[in-house]
Amino acid sequence: MSHDYSTIAREILENLGGSDNLEQAAHCVTRLRLALKDPSLVNASALNQVDLVKGSFFTGGLFQIVIGPGEVEKVYAALREQTGLAAATIADVKKKGADKTNALQRLVRVFSDVFMPILPALIIAGLLMGINNLMGAKGMFIEGQTLLEAYPNLDGLWSLINLMANTSFVFLPALVGWSAAKRFGGSEILGIVLGLMLVHPDLLNAWNYGKAVAGLDGQSLPYFDIFGWFQIEKVGYQGQILPILMAAYVMSVIEKWLRARVPNAIQLLVVPITTIVVTGVLALAIIGPVTRHLGILITEGVVTLFDLAPMVGGAIFGLLYAPLVITGMHHMFLAVDLQLISTQGGTFIWPMIVMSNLAQGSAALGVFYMSRNARDKSMASTSAISAYFGITEPAMFGVNLRFKFPFYAALLGSALGSIFLSLNKVQASAIGVGGLPGFISIIPQYIPMFVIGMAVAIVVPFVLTCGLSMKIVRPGYRVA
Repeated sequence: MSHDYSTIAREILENLGGSDNLEQAAHCVTRLRLALKDPSLVNASALNQVDLVKGSFFTGGLFQIVIGPGEVEKVYAALREQTGLAAATIADVKKKGADKTNALQRLVRVFSDVFMPILPALIIAGLLMGINNLMGAKGMFIEGQTLLEAYPNLDGLWSLINLMANTSFVFLPALVGWSAAKRFGGSEILGIVLGLMLVHPDLLNAWNYGKAVAGLDGQSLPYFDIFGWFQIEKVGYQGQILPILMAAYVMSVIEKWLRARVPNAIQLLVVPITTIVVTGVLALAIIGPVTRHLGILITEGVVTLFDLAPMVGGAIFGLLYAPLVITGMHHMFLAVDLQLISTQGGTFIWPMIVMSNLAQGSAALGVFYMSRNARDKSMASTSAISAYFGITEPAMFGVNLRFKFPFYAALLGSALGSIFLSLNKVQASAIGVGGLPGFISIIPQYIPMFVIGMAVAIVVPFVLTCGLSMKIVRPGYRVA
């Protein structure tokens, strides 16, 4: 089905209060992100009736319009053509709305700005790692054997996939260093260098660090001895988030301070080397050890909650994750996932995110099945498919929140699925596609339980949505 994107953009502008009310615009995978001069001029009810618009809301100092993957880029292009606005990144637009947000929202925005650019690399690595785990799982396909044992010729392929899968996680601090330096206004190449420094082969990885601390195999903890004045542990931070995130911030502050004071003629010589040396010492001597222990405390706290009260933890997460997506605060969980994978060998958070996504898709599918309105059926069907593959905004804003009770049904389905996973301690070895293909990233021994959880998250919202819509008179719905 073809759409007149120029007309859609013109109608959006009219209901935003005109082009003069638009300061800056950008887009993500599914939404237009807009900085408005006066949000009170928006006609939200009329805006939500525009073709392709699946919902709109104001959060984090920005007005956001849900369009959907693929289409949002075309609407954005038409919007820029009609307004003459220059192309902008999401970070640029967020700066415009920064003064309208509180401290917690600004913190969440930092996580979002840092992790969203590297998310594709993490998802690809997660899928490859999942395929690798399936090949090496005993009894998964052949009773009592792994695929590698049954077919030794697969060993080369397994090793190659393992190399590709591990790359993003082994050098994760370099990816975060690049993205964080860009976010904090520092040099991206120095951010990469700093990240690589923290995973240098001369530094102990987490496994050897643990053995050295315990004194196993005659190992002891090595140090950099600085002039005999003080010692710095030779410890790396492979797969960890907080050390490089804080180090990149400090690096950016130092670099910007130097650039403002060092003469242009010698900046290239003085600024990079001074920035890296000072930040490198601080990162290895202070920032790294402090943030490592902070990360351990955070992960131990989360793990303890789910160990002591798995039903409560699962229920709370299942009920609250979708509302957090609405506010954008769900980006915080990516850092927790990566920290859990690094320190615990797997994450139980990401599998529950899949439950929420599937539940939203099934609620939208229920609306598709019960609706008599052609526009609603079209929106519900495409939104459900999108949610089943990890993108839930069209389903939430375009369908479930609009009719309310499908959203509540999705929350209940998500909670029940998350409780089941939490009780069975289901874990993922990496981050993957947050939908139907999600089982690929689950640790093989937990896949049967995960599939049962998926069934719960899919069936419950669909049944509840269909059952409730037959009892509640709603325009455009079948009623008993």
